[in-house]
Amino acid sequence: MKKAKNLVWLLASLAAITTSAQASEPIQPIQPVKEINLAKAELGKKLYFDPRLSKSGFISCNSCHNLSMGGTDNLKTSIGHSWQQGPINAPTVLNSSLSIAQFWDGRAADLKEQAGGPIANPGEMAFTHTLAVDVLGSIPGYVNEFKLVFGTGKVDIDQVTSAIAEFEKTLVTPHSPFDQWLMGDETALTQTEKEGYQLFKTSGCVACHNGEAVGGSSFQKMGLVKPYQTKNSAEGLAGVTGKDADRFKFKVPTLRNVELTYPYFHDGEAATLTQAVDTMGRLQLGRQFSEAENAKIVAFLKTLTGDQPQFLMPILPPSTDKTPAPKPFD
Repeated sequence: MKKAKNLVWLLASLAAITTSAQASEPIQPIQPVKEINLAKAELGKKLYFDPRLSKSGFISCNSCHNLSMGGTDNLKTSIGHSWQQGPINAPTVLNSSLSIAQFWDGRAADLKEQAGGPIANPGEMAFTHTLAVDVLGSIPGYVNEFKLVFGTGKVDIDQVTSAIAEFEKTLVTPHSPFDQWLMGDETALTQTEKEGYQLFKTSGCVACHNGEAVGGSSFQKMGLVKPYQTKNSAEGLAGVTGKDADRFKFKVPTLRNVELTYPYFHDGEAATLTQAVDTMGRLQLGRQFSEAENAKIVAFLKTLTGDQPQFLMPILPPSTDKTPAPKPFD
């Protein structure tokens, strides 16, 4: 009996030591969202999927940040109003609430500020805030819901962006295999995946890709060791700060769900994770990964895919509360 108790104690102690060691890793598990205004988030979900926030009536937030495609559109650069090709790769909306700022150049401080940008951008949804609010204010179902959520039936852009941001806060992806390993499940990763993580750490990748989101917490120059050759004209952070020292500095992207968010980099020029790892090794770390090393890192990166958002598609309020009279047969 005493031996059995000692064995239980030993196993518990080993589990505690393992959990403690993994808790000190540079990457932490994603925590499920805790504080959400459910009514506001539900309204925000409708707005996120509603193409009536665009001039054409065909483009919604989900068009470029598709929640069935890792929160992106899997294009080099997105297609906007009148089939315009966008200037930069659409970053994933998943786990975006964990980022230091929004957009590649950080021009929006938070999700609320970001939500208003595409609506009024002539190359994206091509509307104006005034017209978008007028459209929503003409839809009885929305007027009622805004009144329930905000206490007023008068819709304004501040409410619109606040609701969209509240919905986007729910789009976290916990319980990835790597998170399960971090929390003490040694069987959650294969030996190859563990070796890939060790390479990821010892090579210096964690200097930028760390924390819950495995990125998103800093701005770094693209091409530290060797210049990055691209035809994309994006200036990065310099376009916001006006400082030449910030030229070609971009927000470090999250690596959560990265196997789903191809193509990679701000210009979308890396089509595969293998290509992205090779480029980052050479240009950012000054290291040429062997084929075997690259494969191990890619294997680790794929363990960062967590639970994808699961919800019923929202039923959007009809444009009128009046049922049209049936048309007579000819």
